[in-house]
Amino acid sequence: MHKFVIRFIYTSASWARMLNVTDDRVATVAALLEHFEGRLESMYWEVETASSYVIADLPDSASAAAAILVATKTGAFKEVRVHEVLTQEQLHDVVNLARSAEEVYRPPGQAAVERPDI
Repeated sequence: MHKFVIRFIYTSASWARMLNVTDDRVATVAALLEHFEGRLESMYWEVETASSYVIADLPDSASAAAAILVATKTGAFKEVRVHEVLTQEQLHDVVNLARSAEEVYRPPGQAAVERPDI
């Protein structure tokens, strides 16, 4: 599973609707993520910026994108940001994978750096 942090910034109209109807948004988000074979870890509300933060596990980026498409079709959000985050172990694997390419990747323009006379 991949871990995602998703920030939804609500419109003022959405906050106004929350005052009138107090749906269980956590249950709704959890059900949506479960549909994509994911899991809601937690959901937090930031009142200052009218945002919510969803921390979720999803199988892949395509599942995350599909969940965002479904959630945002209502126009209830001014902005949505999705960040895939890595554990320390995953970061270690990424670093090792990057190191494996050091012998085959030569940055464009590197010759000019190595030979200042060019």
